[in-house]
Amino acid sequence: MHSPSAAQQLVSTSSSHPKGLYVLFATEMWERFSYYGMRALLILYMTQALVFDKEYSSLIYGNYTSLVYLTPLLGGYVADRYWGNRRSILIGGLMMALGQFALFFSASMYVSGQATAPQMQLILFLLGLGLLIFGNGFFKPNISSMVGSLYPAGDSRIDSAYTIFYMGINLGAFFSPLVCGTLGNTGHPEDFKWGFLAAGIGMLVGSLTFELFKNKYVVTADGSALGAKPEQAVAQSPVVPVDTDGPVRAEAIDQPAAKSFASKLPMLIGLFVVVYGAIAWLMSYDWVGAFVFAAMIVTPVAVLADDSLTTRERQKIYVILILSFFVIFFWGAFEQAGASLTFFADEQTNRQLGSYTVPASYFQSANALFIILFAPVFALVWTFMGKRGIEPSSPLKMSIGLMFLAIGYLIIAFGVKGVDASTKVSMFWLITMYLMHTFGELCLSPIGLALVNKLAPLRFASLLMAVWFLATAAGNKFAGVLSALYPEPGKPAPFFVGFEITGLYEFFMIFVGLSAAASLVLFVIYRKLTQMMAEPVNH
Repeated sequence: MHSPSAAQQLVSTSSSHPKGLYVLFATEMWERFSYYGMRALLILYMTQALVFDKEYSSLIYGNYTSLVYLTPLLGGYVADRYWGNRRSILIGGLMMALGQFALFFSASMYVSGQATAPQMQLILFLLGLGLLIFGNGFFKPNISSMVGSLYPAGDSRIDSAYTIFYMGINLGAFFSPLVCGTLGNTGHPEDFKWGFLAAGIGMLVGSLTFELFKNKYVVTADGSALGAKPEQAVAQSPVVPVDTDGPVRAEAIDQPAAKSFASKLPMLIGLFVVVYGAIAWLMSYDWVGAFVFAAMIVTPVAVLADDSLTTRERQKIYVILILSFFVIFFWGAFEQAGASLTFFADEQTNRQLGSYTVPASYFQSANALFIILFAPVFALVWTFMGKRGIEPSSPLKMSIGLMFLAIGYLIIAFGVKGVDASTKVSMFWLITMYLMHTFGELCLSPIGLALVNKLAPLRFASLLMAVWFLATAAGNKFAGVLSALYPEPGKPAPFFVGFEITGLYEFFMIFVGLSAAASLVLFVIYRKLTQMMAEPVNH
């Protein structure tokens, strides 16, 4: 999730902003309510209702979350060229609502805990995921872009506006697992439908809010409609919501860059086909994963193949590409929240509070709550250190973020060490781990977004933001691959690069090793990266 640039922004008053901001705030809050409410139930629905095993459920989860991060590239392009923001938001919102209702009907095919039409249930499930993936692509980039469009260029209120918008994101993300989890995560397969229904209603409320108030409030200072038709100007180019719902403006590529790219397009397509085929073979023909990882490899090649790049520009691009590589490891571990960590919350965590059993889905609210509580603290810390000239560079902050991730997994690994599959551990371990992960996110995610905006050459800003976007998608796919290693009683112990995973301790130590190793490597090279980022001093 996206953090504010200064803690003081949280106290912005409503009178200082156009009312359209609060229309977008409410719309986005309900959309995030819908998304995170469904995500809180997704892995549980697959294992408990569809009766998929953990490995297959993790594969689908990784495919879904990675594609959710890819389709905004398509949605931003269509809105920018053809539909405009308003139509894209409406179509995307309705598609997502239909997707949630498809999941509702899928989960409704139960009588006394037994599926009545398993084949139709599966068809509706996959249809629901597809509608959610494409609907998100049309909705997400356009709602974010409209926030900045409410203000004139250079308006000092924009940072504060995005902070208010970010609070809507986190409020939706906090409440949705609680509401949808209460309704759907009851231990009875036939109840999942109520959680999906609540998510669908939330999406409809968000879309209706936007449609009712957009003409009156989502307007410019002179009263003209925002986003009514595609904007061709660079200043109105697509906004891509990368990795944590934060809005990032992506400038248009200029004509020389476009021509250079077009001249190499046949070569790049050929390279993609070869890489795609090789990765698909290595991944046992996981076509979605192969597409994501192949795109992550070929897109940087497309950027670096441009002949117009100066030595200085190449240096900055190398920094973005190197840090994008580390981002894959971060999200691969962080996004276990909706997959293996939900398995752990459901099966291995003592969720009793007196006579009340806390639903496993509730734990997915922890990150949003901690973001709301600690984002202002981190903003104050960076400001305090910056004034004294001791603020860490962006690569060092990201190294620290990866180490927080490793510490979180180390805590929970100690919590399960020596514990057999029949013993449940305290909620303390899971909640403390989520706190450390939130600290890691606040050190890495907003820092990385700002870094790409700062370093990307103007004519390649869109393409390099796509690289960062792809790194997030690759990280989510990697999360699904790693979650599939979650040990299941009665099944052969899985292996990861020759390391046998005999229990939960070994499973969590994989994430400790990956995160800590990535952190240490980044720490070793951060000074070099910082030097490559720095502008030369003119004497």
